[in-house]
Amino acid sequence: MRVVGVTGGIASGKSLVLNTFMKLGAYAIDCDALSREVVMPCSKPWWEIVSFFGKDILKKDLELDRKKLRGIVFGDSEKLDILEKIIHPEVRRKCMERVEAIKNLSLKKKALPKKNYTSYTMELEPDTLVVIDVPLLIELGIQKEFDKVIVVYVSEEVQIRRVMERDGVTKEAAKKMIGMQMPLKEKLKFADNVINNEGTLEETEKQVRNVFEALSS
Repeated sequence: MRVVGVTGGIASGKSLVLNTFMKLGAYAIDCDALSREVVMPCSKPWWEIVSFFGKDILKKDLELDRKKLRGIVFGDSEKLDILEKIIHPEVRRKCMERVEAIKNLSLKKKALPKKNYTSYTMELEPDTLVVIDVPLLIELGIQKEFDKVIVVYVSEEVQIRRVMERDGVTKEAAKKMIGMQMPLKEKLKFADNVINNEGTLEETEKQVRNVFEALSS
């Protein structure tokens, strides 16, 4: 079994890459999705966030108002650090649970013939591939925990345009959001594979397919 980390930056297209890997047959874990899961109403992290930031960050259904929360921590490194310290350990725990579940699902019986009976041992299917989308993989310094690291790359100009289109913000606001993360050019230094997502959907999918085949061989 190989466990591969996928990272990138805001609006670089990590979700597209993860979904393509999944279509090709890889198991996929989305840490962004897990970060939403661990703060469901009345969970331990939810209470910790509400206790620190106040009930004004809640919607009427008790879900966190993620847009309002982003606005609070945006540009405030201390509050952002507190939020990440609440969420990240729980996301990591959930992620490890899923990796372990995939490992158990990938076990197969191998017969060991004996004289009068057959016994079995268990071994992992060798071609099992687990791809995990970790936005802050490099920033957290956990790249060595993965067999391979894939960086999804686009230029800063493309990032800015996509953030403006996606979030309906100004160019200055988009630049600030992007500036809160490590530059994608810096992340390339840690990459075993790079997928350039500036082109068409078909071009990106072809790159993912090539990496999938290389990792599965």
